[in-house]
Amino acid sequence: MATLKATGLTKRFGGLTAVRDVGFEAKPGEILSIIGPNGAGKTTVFNLLTGFLKPDEGTASLDGAPLAGLSPESRCEAGLVRTFQIVQPFKGLSVLDNVVMGAMLRAGSVKSARIAARQVLVDLDMVSLLDVPAGSLPIGDRKRLEMAKALATQPRVLLLDEVMGGLIPVEVKRMIAFIRGLRDRGLTIVVIEHHMSAVMQLSDHILVLQNGQPIATGTPEEVSRNPEVLAAYLGPNFALAGAVAC
Repeated sequence: MATLKATGLTKRFGGLTAVRDVGFEAKPGEILSIIGPNGAGKTTVFNLLTGFLKPDEGTASLDGAPLAGLSPESRCEAGLVRTFQIVQPFKGLSVLDNVVMGAMLRAGSVKSARIAARQVLVDLDMVSLLDVPAGSLPIGDRKRLEMAKALATQPRVLLLDEVMGGLIPVEVKRMIAFIRGLRDRGLTIVVIEHHMSAVMQLSDHILVLQNGQPIATGTPEEVSRNPEVLAAYLGPNFALAGAVAC
């Protein structure tokens, strides 16, 4: 497992500064959540970390090794893996074959990739969907498939972009338990999520963005009581006890 560190990440698109001076350190066996309103720059941060965008300023490193200059594919090979908010499975392939595509990164053969992929799907309680075409899945199962594809690459750091969007409450509970299990195995996890109950239950630390800039960082309890966060995002009536009740 690995430590992911970002320092002063800044990204401009013409006259718009989408991300300004974002920094954090995510360590093995911890979950860091990045929250904030729509347009706060959360996914842009993920794109900077994973090489889909180049920062105008700032740096990112994996276990102290700079990520600058590495392609998204090279970062994946190094163990920095992400899911995408808008899922795009290989619709014509089965669920199993979708996950095999991820497993081929580490596997020495198609046979071993299929074995690894099947185990990931067992862990995610998706074994009944092995032969189902990915294009026929409802959004909740597509989100789980997105997670499975990422896990099949055997990541050291896992970036999750709204993996609970579209899930029904029982699926959210199951996903929370699964992500906790990944953390307990020592994986480094960074989460973007609007589901505040899940965020408050999962997070060891939370980074709050507004208009691309950090406005607060701390534990769930600290963030949930921060006046600036309440005004900008959570709302004045937000209560931590209610958020962790489900």
